[in-house]
Amino acid sequence: MALLSTPFQFKGLSLKNRIVMPPMCQYSVDAHDGTPTDWHFVHYVSRAVGGTGLIIVEMTDVEPDGRISNGDLGLWSDEQIPAYARIVSEVHKYGAKIGIQIAHAGRKAEDAEVPVSSSAIAFPGGRYKTPRALTTEEVKQMVVKFQDSARRAVEAGFDTIEIHGAHGYLVHQFHSPLTNQRDDEYGRDKALFGVEIIQAIKEVIPADMPLIMRVSAVEYVDGGYGLDYSTELCRRYKEAGVDIFHISSGGEGPIGSAGRPGVHPGYQVPLARAIKQALDVPVIAVGNLDDPQVAEASIGNGDTDLVAVGRGMLRDPYWALHAIHELSADELQPPKQYSRAF
Repeated sequence: MALLSTPFQFKGLSLKNRIVMPPMCQYSVDAHDGTPTDWHFVHYVSRAVGGTGLIIVEMTDVEPDGRISNGDLGLWSDEQIPAYARIVSEVHKYGAKIGIQIAHAGRKAEDAEVPVSSSAIAFPGGRYKTPRALTTEEVKQMVVKFQDSARRAVEAGFDTIEIHGAHGYLVHQFHSPLTNQRDDEYGRDKALFGVEIIQAIKEVIPADMPLIMRVSAVEYVDGGYGLDYSTELCRRYKEAGVDIFHISSGGEGPIGSAGRPGVHPGYQVPLARAIKQALDVPVIAVGNLDDPQVAEASIGNGDTDLVAVGRGMLRDPYWALHAIHELSADELQPPKQYSRAF
């Protein structure tokens, strides 16, 4: 039996296979209101029809100025809940589960008049505005905004929630020594902001709902942190309540002289394996895993529990069906409407 097609169970989350669609921004919101459109409905539901086990909705921000651009999703108002609930309900009809990534872009918020961050340090390269450092009280208010967005996600019916702590966005900006040069409690303890968000979200989600966190395991920039630092960071986050880690890398600036990330298939899998082994937690691996054989090997070797296929699934909404068919045609269970094609 192909391991890629085996079920996965953790707490109340039961997946039919090990295939994840990771968050990928569509920049397709109408009227700058942050609410999903028919594009998002078709985009996510088609991947459910295509056999994906877990779909994670793209970076969804806790306030309007927390978006990368005004074309991004948000979940800062109860009025936005029905549009998400419509997507969730339809995805469930095809046997898939669906989560949502809650986030804030921080200093990478391109359309904010004045972005905010942990410290007043602009993203390098001249493209981004210099952010304003959040006050201590504003940081505490931001934690509540994350909590409120998570509550709305629960009301919309999502099966799991992912906190975006990777790719140089706000949570990452707080836990990176490069961008957090504060002298208050959130500077002295760089994991504190993430820890408080985790604890706040755990208060408003069901006890059996797993909480996922996406992290950059390595920064790659000059002076950036490496795997030892991120492992201890994840240890703090696990103690605070994270159940599953989604392991990526990079995002805090131009690639430095210390080392460039690979571009080969599965180049980030060793990072996922290291954190999985060090903390004894389930992990999602991501990064050039669109070859079914590589995805299968990553699970078979015990490197990861779930595999996330991003660009491959943008190219092919039915990637999951095609991968399972390639690995073990006898196990394939396509929608009955499409069965004669296989």
